Amino acid sequence: MLNYILRRLGAGLLLLTVVTAVTFWIFYVLPRWAGVTPQGMAAMYVGKAPTPEALEATVERLGLDQPVAVQFVEFIRSILFGQEFTFGRETVECAAPCLGYSFTTNSPVLPQILDRLPVTMSLGLGAAVIWVVGGVSVGVLSAVKKGSIFDRLAMGTALIGVSLPIYFTGLLALSFLVHQWGLFPVSRYVPLTEDPVGWYQVMLLPWITLAFLHAAQYARQTRAGMLETLNEDYIRTARAKGLSERKVIFKHALRPTLTPIVTILGLDIGMVLGGAILTEKVFSLNGVGAYAIDSIVSKDLPVVLGVTLLGAVFIVVCNLIVDLLYPVVDPRVRLAK
Repeated sequence: MLNYILRRLGAGLLLLTVVTAVTFWIFYVLPRWAGVTPQGMAAMYVGKAPTPEALEATVERLGLDQPVAVQFVEFIRSILFGQEFTFGRETVECAAPCLGYSFTTNSPVLPQILDRLPVTMSLGLGAAVIWVVGGVSVGVLSAVKKGSIFDRLAMGTALIGVSLPIYFTGLLALSFLVHQWGLFPVSRYVPLTEDPVGWYQVMLLPWITLAFLHAAQYARQTRAGMLETLNEDYIRTARAKGLSERKVIFKHALRPTLTPIVTILGLDIGMVLGGAILTEKVFSLNGVGAYAIDSIVSKDLPVVLGVTLLGAVFIVVCNLIVDLLYPVVDPRVRLAK
């Protein structure tokens, strides 16, 4: 078990290194290939309408006129050990891990992301509970009642959920459920520690809207897996032994079906924690995704770069957790010694 965890940690670190290198190539090397000058690249760091003096200072400060290899080493070093930025007589320190320094807001990127991370985590984890419980339950019932009216309605609704984009269903929910019918309150996000009831009331509609998109996929995936598993020989053997249908369904048929569900759950949670961009913008939630969108609009490249790297970390960590959960979900899976 320990060897397996160490191997997975090593693979995760290697993957993060590759993602960091690719991210550096996209943000630093690709613009050069497109003919962007160091001053043009500096313009992506200082925001809108920069002065020539600010551009030259940013080029020198970030070493954008240095060779690519030197820039990459400095990029990695700043993440691992931090970096100092000099503004005339003033020196500002970006402590490790330094994911960049925003010259638009004159502050390090990571603390700003961490300030908004609780909003994104509240949105993602709450919606994940709804879409997993709801999607898997509907998928199991549809498989057991294959061909029934419930099965057809459930899969039709799932198809609609997969097809409709979040900005459409979110705006539709706001228009009718909030403004027209008043079923949900119109209020801003409040932290869980300050007002649990207010937090729940504000987050419930975003949870349902985001979960509707993912639950549809989980329902279809669960139904397909259940239909395949129910035709296995060991299921017929379990029924022949006289086990109740409930035990056959939930103990023998569902557990192997959950293995691919856990896999896509890890990817989905990792991506949501990296920033549920559309949901946060639709419901005016000041999370990581909304922060990234605002930074793109204001051409604040360090923030976009920091959010990208943080999203990669979440996905790698969630996949590591998923690998460790496989033997718990399905006892037939055994970790290599």
